[in-house]
Amino acid sequence: MADPARVVIVGGGYVGSKTARYLRKHLTGQEAEVTVIDPRSYMTYQPFLAEAAAGSVEPRHVVVPLREVLPGCRVLAAEAIGIDRGERAVTVRVAGGHIEQIGYDILVAAPGSVSKTLPIPGLAEHGIGFKTLEEAIYLRNHVLSRLDQAASTMDRDLRRKLLTFVFVGGGYAGIEAMAEVEDMTRQALPEYNIDPSELRWVLVEAMGRIMPEVSESLAAYTVELLSRRGFEIHLNTTLKSAEDCHVVLGDGTEFDADTLVWTAGVKPNPWLADTDLPLDKRGRIICDTTLRVEDSPGVFAAGDSAAVPDVTKDDPDAMCPPSAQHATRQATQLAKNIVATLRGEPLGHYRHANAGSVASLGLYQGVAQIYGVKLCGLPAWFLHRTYHLATMPTVHRKARIAADWLLSLPFKRQVVATSEQHQPREQFARASQG
Repeated sequence: MADPARVVIVGGGYVGSKTARYLRKHLTGQEAEVTVIDPRSYMTYQPFLAEAAAGSVEPRHVVVPLREVLPGCRVLAAEAIGIDRGERAVTVRVAGGHIEQIGYDILVAAPGSVSKTLPIPGLAEHGIGFKTLEEAIYLRNHVLSRLDQAASTMDRDLRRKLLTFVFVGGGYAGIEAMAEVEDMTRQALPEYNIDPSELRWVLVEAMGRIMPEVSESLAAYTVELLSRRGFEIHLNTTLKSAEDCHVVLGDGTEFDADTLVWTAGVKPNPWLADTDLPLDKRGRIICDTTLRVEDSPGVFAAGDSAAVPDVTKDDPDAMCPPSAQHATRQATQLAKNIVATLRGEPLGHYRHANAGSVASLGLYQGVAQIYGVKLCGLPAWFLHRTYHLATMPTVHRKARIAADWLLSLPFKRQVVATSEQHQPREQFARASQG
């Protein structure tokens, strides 16, 4: 009897976790051994990051432990640092910095993406990303701690700086994060000696519109809604500098701000440059519509780091955008093609037209565009929650999130900043030195 095929999946996000679950369900242990490699041993459900940051959902409920949802798979909490197609091996760094090589018969490269930053003075020192659960928790604690500090000072200039919040990037991630956090902050103000008029929320977007995922009319509606809520929106504008917390915009606007959130796009995981995989000029893995990597037998790719042709567009050079919707659907086709490869069957081609988008803009407010149907306000907000609750993995996490939402109806959100959790040993270290 032949040995089981060694299927190695690099990345435990949307693509990696869903592919592994499909393979474990449709392949026997005699057909394949599945190994998932990711530095984090959990998958983050990113559509709920904004609600986690705003306190609508308990942060632990938006992550899914890989070992829990991938029974029968080997999960390595390790960092992939190289791929050698000739040797059919993945090089990983495990605990203690130890380097190992893992051989494969079939490889899935799905490392995901990271925040796309620019060499803007002050951004690295003061910017906050919004790509991981840790960043979402940090942003929540940071914003609430600014309220604490502002309510404790008589310095008007410092108070104005502490109560100015800047978000750079008008895509879905930026708009949802800004709207949800502002909604949380507004609800928290009665607990502080701060007037709502003292808060300044600034959105900076390089394009002439926000949220390119929806129609211009819905984008315009969102701008109008946010403007009515007091947001200051700068379109066709870029961030020029943020040195010493002094923000300078491309349109000449200048002010001090102690909070700068960067949500201006993503880029493929940079470690791909250290592999011998074929990459396009944007650093994405080149693959065809079957999700096989170019000139790489046994290697598949999908998700944010893959350049997958979009056959629904007339442009032959069009590629699928880096979105959760494409990643989850590509994962299903990729897993089917792996099964077909192992069983000598023909491979299918990935084809998926965008079904639409939903976004939350705070409690009871949202926008949605599904198969051409446009919704806004309460119906869109309800659709956003319903859709993402349905697609959240595991029944008990769906139940926990639903319980979080139900409890938020009669009770206020928790508005306590626990910033010490980011450096939990600092107080102990000072006490030990004394």
